[in-house]
Amino acid sequence: MDRRRFLTNTAQAVALPALLHGFSFTAMGKAHSQLTNMLGRTDTDHVLVLIQLAGGNDGLNMVVPLDVYSNYYNARTNVAIQQSKVLRLNGTDKAGLHPAMTALQNLYNDGKMNVIQSVGYDAPNFSHFQAKDIWMSGDTTAERSQRVKTGWLGRYLQSEFEGYPDAFPDPGMPDPLAIQISPAPTLDLQGSVYSMGLSITNPEKVYSFENPFSDYPLTSAPANKELRFLRVVSEKTKIYSDIIRDAYQNAATMAVYPTENGLADQLKIVARLIKGGLKTRVYTVTIGGFDTHKKQVNASDTSTGNHAKLMKNLSTAIHAFQNDIELMQLDDRVLGMTFSEFGRRIKSNASLGTDHGAAAPVMMFGKHAKAGILGNSPDIPADIQVVNNIPFQYDFRSVYASVLEQWFCVKRPILDEILLQNYQALPLIKGGPCGLPEDIDDTNDNADKLLLKMWPNPYHINATLQFSTLGGHTMIQQLDALGQVVKVHTNMTYVAGTYNIDIYNDALPSGAYFLRLQNGSLQKVISVMKVK
Repeated sequence: MDRRRFLTNTAQAVALPALLHGFSFTAMGKAHSQLTNMLGRTDTDHVLVLIQLAGGNDGLNMVVPLDVYSNYYNARTNVAIQQSKVLRLNGTDKAGLHPAMTALQNLYNDGKMNVIQSVGYDAPNFSHFQAKDIWMSGDTTAERSQRVKTGWLGRYLQSEFEGYPDAFPDPGMPDPLAIQISPAPTLDLQGSVYSMGLSITNPEKVYSFENPFSDYPLTSAPANKELRFLRVVSEKTKIYSDIIRDAYQNAATMAVYPTENGLADQLKIVARLIKGGLKTRVYTVTIGGFDTHKKQVNASDTSTGNHAKLMKNLSTAIHAFQNDIELMQLDDRVLGMTFSEFGRRIKSNASLGTDHGAAAPVMMFGKHAKAGILGNSPDIPADIQVVNNIPFQYDFRSVYASVLEQWFCVKRPILDEILLQNYQALPLIKGGPCGLPEDIDDTNDNADKLLLKMWPNPYHINATLQFSTLGGHTMIQQLDALGQVVKVHTNMTYVAGTYNIDIYNDALPSGAYFLRLQNGSLQKVISVMKVK
């Protein structure tokens, strides 16, 4: 079998763990490898199921801000969900869910789901391709060519399983490290040379084949490198294909999944593989169609339409999967999380749709998801002509830090190396599965106690910024109307108390801005205005 035929046939069932001229052969750096050598593998049977909402989900219509509903409605009268139809959530009157998400409403009210409000980063990118790269790599470097070529989960798995793929399977990890229900690998699982996961579409049709490169002669040095790569890929693909097929055939689903739902079909595969005995730590699945520039809703009833169908499919698929996992008695091991490359604009467009935006909510579900809503509703101004984007409250890498530290039990300094910087974990996981102290404080109440104001507001040249901190690391950023950080007023460690910062001619143009206060895991955002 020649190389072209091998690559073509293999991609139909198990995608190559890396791309020869794509992500491969890019080193993560000396510091990471040194730390990896210092630390052993974490003993955990925990599983993360990552759900990508591809296209940029409209978070405002998914999690409707009831406490600022009039501003929300006035900004998008042609797509806004009627207040009377918003699904209410136990313990809060600040926000509710899209009317099509009754299954997730039940999951939330049962204490098995949380919502993290306004997740994003300091310089939002509105390109689908680049924004996906940023979320999957965890690197917000403006120049795409300068970003790391590895994924955040790839770096995590590489730090845990040193020597992959040559040294694997081994007695401690006999199964694939990660599995994507996808025809091709994506960046989030990419390691420094190989992808740390396998991509499959149908476990029952995974190929069995002999290594087609075993007899190729090693001639030149460049050929040695690529030929060895292909030999390893094909060898491991065969081994793991057999393992995946056996696990899938050894289990059956126990819950009823919705039909004509692509996400449900993918999650059904994931449930069977977990039940089949795989020790795989990460599964990724995708639901597309979220690029809703037009016809997002039906004009006659905004609670119906294309976005409503997506919300129903997402909701019913997750609920069925969680039910299945519970019936299989695996719910103590499995945590799920959603993400999308960006949100949508606050103001709707004339085509019954919404355009590319910045921050959006992230959902986490499972037995160990700490129930509730983290953060406040997005700051939607009354004058939507001035501001048309949602400023981020929580950096998406803080969500990643929470998963790695509180679910996979990753300790610093390796956590900082995986995420490329130090990011504060958030109280998102309950039950202390990693032996960490239980966070019993009401984070939203504590955030509300933080003082953050500026006077005069609007301001011209001079102003005073006043804030309080509970102590420890405290940062205040100023964001423009696009959600981009344009100034950092302070970024240091404080003793608990109230402080003033005097502003003298900050050189910023007139316009609408947001101030974002971060004190450890607590966040607070307010709007301010600069005038001529």
